[in-house]
Amino acid sequence: MSTDTRALRNVVIVGAGAMGCLFAARLQETGASVTLIDNNAQRLALIAKEGLELVDDSGTRSCRPGTALAQDYRGPVDLLVLFTKGMHSAAAVGSIAHLAQSRPIALTLQNGLGNAEILADTFGADRVLKGTAHVPADLAPPNKVISHGFADLHVGGHVPAAQYLADPVAELFTRGGFKTVVSGNIDADVWEKLAFNAALNAMGMITESANGALAVESGRRIARTVVQETVSVARKIGLQLDGAQIERTIDMALEQHPFHKASMLQDRECGRSTEIDNINGAIVRVAEQYGVATPVNATLADLVRVIESALPSSPPARSSHGK
Repeated sequence: MSTDTRALRNVVIVGAGAMGCLFAARLQETGASVTLIDNNAQRLALIAKEGLELVDDSGTRSCRPGTALAQDYRGPVDLLVLFTKGMHSAAAVGSIAHLAQSRPIALTLQNGLGNAEILADTFGADRVLKGTAHVPADLAPPNKVISHGFADLHVGGHVPAAQYLADPVAELFTRGGFKTVVSGNIDADVWEKLAFNAALNAMGMITESANGALAVESGRRIARTVVQETVSVARKIGLQLDGAQIERTIDMALEQHPFHKASMLQDRECGRSTEIDNINGAIVRVAEQYGVATPVNATLADLVRVIESALPSSPPARSSHGK
């Protein structure tokens, strides 16, 4: 079997937040050998000692993935999945650059724009997949990950030469309980997820509200405008987005997951920086290149930046992660 169609037995997940832990647990249940890599040695030691507790629609169970600091892991690796926050992607990829010698498939399911390009610089564009994950996930410290409801993934090649690598990855994720689609238009999928995140993340952070509190007409009106602006920007770069479908996904998130806190709100509660520059800020940057007005995205991004500038320099004792 060639290295391009080999079984994906050895999986490395970079980032031990809610999504990273969820995928580590689910993929280990497929029989894959999974290693979680993070820069938080204390957290890794806890997971190594006590394992992860996974709570989802199939019940509650425990799993014990491998753990390692980036500099200590040498492989083997068939599939590498990047799950850090977007502003940490470059540093995270730099810390695992030595794994490129194994020529793994490298995948980003992160929020926002620019992550696939960072992976491509180290692992080669023809080895990089990108995708979207509509998967609610929350951490209950110290080592419980909770996910209920939809678990929809789209994956595709960062460049056409990488597209064939999506099939074995989708097969693995499907066995892990994720509804996975190999997309022939992954750039549009990424932008549609970008619009979804832009519509809910910043608003949740600014208002300090879980999804359910945003399901009022004023909240829906802001979300619709964010989507409309994003659709207009995407059209300028040749992508036709389904704005109505994005709005239906937003409605589903508001109605089915009223207690879920967007990742930016969780970041605010823990005194961490948000991914605003990879989400609403990224939309504004592309819009400016093409002369498209995005006043609501720009205002939301600036409000988040104002709030971040006032946050304490050190986080409070409680910790939470999520996407």
